[in-house]
Amino acid sequence: MTQAKRKTAPAPPIAERRRHARVVHGVTLEDDYDWLRAGNWRDVLRDPRALPADIRDHLEAENGYCRALMAPTRTLQRELFKEMRGRIKEDDSDVPQPHGPYLYYERYAKGGEHPLICRRPRHPSGGPGREQVLLDADALARGKEFFDLGDTAHSPDHRLLAWSADEAGSELHCIRVRDLDSGLDLDDRIDDTDGDIVWASDSRSFIYVRLDADHRPSRVYRHRLGSPASEDELLHEETDPGMFVDIDETQSGRFLLISIADADTSEVRIVDFEDPSGRLAIIAPRQTGRQYSVEHHGDNFIIRTDAGGAEDFKLVTAPIADPSPGAWRDLVPHRPGRLILHHVCLKGRLVRLEREDGLPRIVIRDLADGAESRIAFDEEAYGLGLDAGYEFDTTTLRFTYASMARPAETYDYDMASGERRLLKRQEVPSGHDPAGYRVRRVFATAGDGATVPVSVLHRADTPLDGSAPCLLYGYGSYGAAMSASFRRNPLSLVDRGFVYAIAHVRGGTDKGQRWYLDGKRDRKSNTFTDFIAAGEMLAQTGFTARGRIVAQGGSAGGMLMGAVANMAPELFAGIVAEVPFVDVLNTILDETLPLTPPEWQEWGDPIRDAAAFATIRSYSPYDNVAAQAYPPILAMGGLTDPRVTYWEPAKWVARLRATMTGGGPVLLHTNMEAGHGGAAGRFDSLKEVALAYAFAIHAVEHGWAEANSVPD
Repeated sequence: MTQAKRKTAPAPPIAERRRHARVVHGVTLEDDYDWLRAGNWRDVLRDPRALPADIRDHLEAENGYCRALMAPTRTLQRELFKEMRGRIKEDDSDVPQPHGPYLYYERYAKGGEHPLICRRPRHPSGGPGREQVLLDADALARGKEFFDLGDTAHSPDHRLLAWSADEAGSELHCIRVRDLDSGLDLDDRIDDTDGDIVWASDSRSFIYVRLDADHRPSRVYRHRLGSPASEDELLHEETDPGMFVDIDETQSGRFLLISIADADTSEVRIVDFEDPSGRLAIIAPRQTGRQYSVEHHGDNFIIRTDAGGAEDFKLVTAPIADPSPGAWRDLVPHRPGRLILHHVCLKGRLVRLEREDGLPRIVIRDLADGAESRIAFDEEAYGLGLDAGYEFDTTTLRFTYASMARPAETYDYDMASGERRLLKRQEVPSGHDPAGYRVRRVFATAGDGATVPVSVLHRADTPLDGSAPCLLYGYGSYGAAMSASFRRNPLSLVDRGFVYAIAHVRGGTDKGQRWYLDGKRDRKSNTFTDFIAAGEMLAQTGFTARGRIVAQGGSAGGMLMGAVANMAPELFAGIVAEVPFVDVLNTILDETLPLTPPEWQEWGDPIRDAAAFATIRSYSPYDNVAAQAYPPILAMGGLTDPRVTYWEPAKWVARLRATMTGGGPVLLHTNMEAGHGGAAGRFDSLKEVALAYAFAIHAVEHGWAEANSVPD
């Protein structure tokens, strides 16, 4: 057998160093790769072709280098893609949700990348009615380099469908309205929105949020059908650039909710759709450090809040006539360690999703007598989701359950009888036997004594003697908890002998609100040391070994990847950093960027606070790249990403290559046609997952000793 001819791989692209320095709080910040930040980045978000030629040439060279070094894994990537696609039911469909005379759902055509939005008549007999396809997103996407369907919302009279879409990956959504009798879109068109839509009860107007010139959702409008967008009524304009603006409605459908919030402060303004004047009212004026969210039942609002020291939140009632904080009365008191995540009101009942001891449960409360029932499961680690649907006057609650080994199950729960009815079990067409896997919940001890939960999935026959490779995933920011639910894609690693683990590090709310607070601002380093402790524990207990762990995280989890690469490079066989927030200091110092002012509550304000500046500078991955050996690193970015701009991973990779003394290689893959979420299609997105997993497998099994040569 003739050995394949090999050729020398290209040298990695070396970014030009262009001196750039500034002094902040008396400290000189050197940034020779600042030029990779396009001065016209706002234009690039709208049209990727606007990217300056020198920057485009560099990113294309990086992509070429990544392709060349990953060439030995091309067959593996194809195998991974085929496996992951084989686990997706091609003609999958949601369980229909009832609303008035119809059942609404979305489904996929066989081979389709994007969903079909559908409905059928709701027959009392339960028999199937004739399907009506309201929107074909595959048809809308045809011929476009990028297409992502945003929100779809049918009008209360069921005659219209408002829908939004992003066609650049920059999260600038255009809203259109479709007549469901004719199947044609009306002339109404609204650009530069965040994509969310709430119909008014008259079905002749809807509410939306428009993004400003800095890409921030800041203005709430009411659009009346048939009128030009320039004449839309402004309901609220937020002048504080540090606050996010969002819209929703109460489950009852009576109130529009305009939520204005940052990481620890919120304010809710309401419009009563039954009030002809359409006036705006405030539940409680914003107060620094107080958060709340609002639901409605009868003559009262039911409010989730951390007011009065309720760190893990409580539920209070307030009369519609006077919803001010002075009228708030405890309904579900605060209990430390029980984090109330979400609540919804259905007629006669209050439903809440909460987490205690790291596991979720759903609690249903009868508002007449206060009696409560619970929905929970006995597994060591699982995920639980709540879907209230469209209707208010119902005794049926829908929820989903899954574990890391068990595909998602959708249930209807009869709140009167307590009966659960299984509606759908997620299908894995290529086959999956949960009995062949083991799910564990183990704990690592951090340096300060904190106990860090780690959810683990492995095959039943995987040896736990330190020989197994491991993919360790982490996030740890914004209070986001990592659900231990079913994930199809990691099975391609697990079935190859990997241990798949999720480190529930501080910065998330996995163990309550205190777990979040202990991983933000001046305590951010806990997130990083927790992750390292999780990796060390997995090695010490035989799940894997040091040097056989591939770390993975995205966005703020990508910042975690950059930090642990600096702090403990020898622990890892590889690092996968997806849209990584690694240029933290420069980004949080730049208040012109879309997310910077709202981020100050999460990280601190380094512009006005020297202590916050010093803290961020102490861990910012880009600013702490050291002259040391690094493990192989794959960084993945998106050109039109408004959240983590493309230049963050590009600058990080450039500095790593210029500074590191050994190890590697360091690869950068930039999707030139997508943003924060990568490719939008359900199959197209798997190609990027396959790239990441092939990198992980190659890093553990082969290393990069032959990185200097590729197949001819």
